[in-house]
Amino acid sequence: KTLLSPRDGRLAEAFDAEVDATRLLTKGPLLELTPPYETGATPRQLMDEGILHKDFARLGFPVEQPLYVHQETAIRKFLGGRNLVVSTGTGSGKTESFLIPILNSLLEEHANGTLGPGVRALLLYPMNALANDQLKRLRSVLKEFPDITFGRYTGETLERPNDAESDFLLYDFSFYDRRNSRK
Repeated sequence: KTLLSPRDGRLAEAFDAEVDATRLLTKGPLLELTPPYETGATPRQLMDEGILHKDFARLGFPVEQPLYVHQETAIRKFLGGRNLVVSTGTGSGKTESFLIPILNSLLEEHANGTLGPGVRALLLYPMNALANDQLKRLRSVLKEFPDITFGRYTGETLERPNDAESDFLLYDFSFYDRRNSRK
């Protein structure tokens, strides 16, 4: 019904009525084949080229797995100082297209001794569930780099700083403890 919308009102009504009346269209399983995305260089190859920092291998990303071409292109453009918009299908790795260059820049600051306090990037997600998933992912990816910090701010974030910190500590004390034990 969403793909076919007859312009003739009577035909559209008849079409909708037939689709609604049958159960043959919704019997499963329904499969949709999508062509695979074209692959490009691996993060290891980008490290060897000097595009990605040598410490990138210490992050929780698979460095031998090829990136999709649109991810590689985005990384090269971003690290080349370009602005970009990534618009591609679900499951195509949009997050890596911007997360890898951001983390790479932070690794460079860390290695140069210039990583100080301050916000470098804001990642905006349309739902708390996505923000929470990325929080878990970032904790895993950055476990070897406790000096690179991040926060999550959603409608669930408590307003008073002490309450928010207590809630954070309940959620994942081990991360907080490792980060502060190095100070």
